[in-house]
Amino acid sequence: MRLLICASFMLAACADADKAPQQRPVLELAGYLQSNSLREASGLARSHRDDDVIWAINDDGPADLYAVGTQGEKLGKVRLSKANNRNWEDLAAFVLAGQAYLLIADIGDNEAQRKDVTLYVVEEPRPDDDKVKIAWEIEFTYPEGPRDAEALAVDADGQRILVLSKRDIPARLYALPLRPDSDARITAEYLGTVDSLPQPSRRDINNALAQKNWHWQPTGMDISPAADAALILTYRGVYYFTRQDNEPWEEALRRAPLGLPLGRYRDAESIAFASRGDRAFVTTEKKNAPLLRVDLAEVSRR
Repeated sequence: MRLLICASFMLAACADADKAPQQRPVLELAGYLQSNSLREASGLARSHRDDDVIWAINDDGPADLYAVGTQGEKLGKVRLSKANNRNWEDLAAFVLAGQAYLLIADIGDNEAQRKDVTLYVVEEPRPDDDKVKIAWEIEFTYPEGPRDAEALAVDADGQRILVLSKRDIPARLYALPLRPDSDARITAEYLGTVDSLPQPSRRDINNALAQKNWHWQPTGMDISPAADAALILTYRGVYYFTRQDNEPWEEALRRAPLGLPLGRYRDAESIAFASRGDRAFVTTEKKNAPLLRVDLAEVSRR
């Protein structure tokens, strides 16, 4: 087996999050993001129109979607009409009633001060389109008050959106309806904590600010095309969760994941399954960032 995994007996060691997952995945440098405008890629999503297209967003600036190739090639830029990019932090792709959509998550809140946050849903454009209109928009709050979040996934079969908080220890999981009944602001449903992710030690927490190292914090999430697995990204690693018999995702995320380290690559910010679910793409927030390809074929056969 080419991919060594951080199985449950190893997760006790991994739980001290001053160490990244200890095993080595099949990890390749696919290329570099070639668009100079894509300087802080905070979200990735697979295209449902073209297997060779990945969508990306910046975490601030113009309200643009960037189409890139699977080696980071610059393919196009599409403006969202009547949208603001206050702090875009994740991007998700899904299909509903035969139509491909993208969901843009304006959910970043570093100081936990935003009274509400916004999700924009658009029909997936083509890379050479100039603009795309918002199909629907969701404004929501958290039941306990403002929270920072960078990780979101769409459970299209369950008609739900899942949001995972960033700065809570452990991270807190919330759900929202994918198609709310009205345009009114809604309150997310709290589903519990994701204790299965490695948690920071007291030393991690005490040293984080001085070392600028919050490697345990979730920065991205995605659900596989077959809806049988999920990925959660932290600054230092990828965590692969399997789902059994269409169980609720909050239950699947309670089981110990397989830990896949990112080696020398740090500060990972974005993750997306490839179209067949046997690979994932990861990148970081910087200009011309590396686009990493993680081979999940061995994991998915377990």
